[in-house]
Amino acid sequence: MTPTDPLYHEIASQLRRSITRLGRRLRAERSGGALSSNKASVLGRLFHSGPITAGEIAGLEHLQPQSLTRVFADLEAEGLIVRRRSDRDGRCWVLELTDAGRAVLTRDLAELDTWLASTLDGLTETEVRLLGLVAPLLERLADAEPARVVAEVG
Repeated sequence: MTPTDPLYHEIASQLRRSITRLGRRLRAERSGGALSSNKASVLGRLFHSGPITAGEIAGLEHLQPQSLTRVFADLEAEGLIVRRRSDRDGRCWVLELTDAGRAVLTRDLAELDTWLASTLDGLTETEVRLLGLVAPLLERLADAEPARVVAEVG
């Protein structure tokens, strides 16, 4: 099988639809006081990556740094992140998760995980285990380099 195989496109279409719907559902299940998706993404990135620059966060999240400027400012004003000089390059600023930021992120993610776990309860054990195998693959897809679309020359 190759990426031009119709089966690849059928699976890609099914994945896109189901992931989009699940993403919408997860956003809908967030409580009123929960972090916005962008704030949760930034805090999550800092949690996993440690202190990094705003540009690095934007690149890893596939966004323009300018589109996150307000998010960074809000998170800093709320005491969820701090901005400090880089240990590697004193000319650069890095963003770092605070203890308060870690606590808010943990609370928000626990709330969504609880909802999702209760939803998994409606599946068979085999289906749940299958999703456990699929989750890391979805992470790899999310982190994949952008594909180059090559026009067929005939």
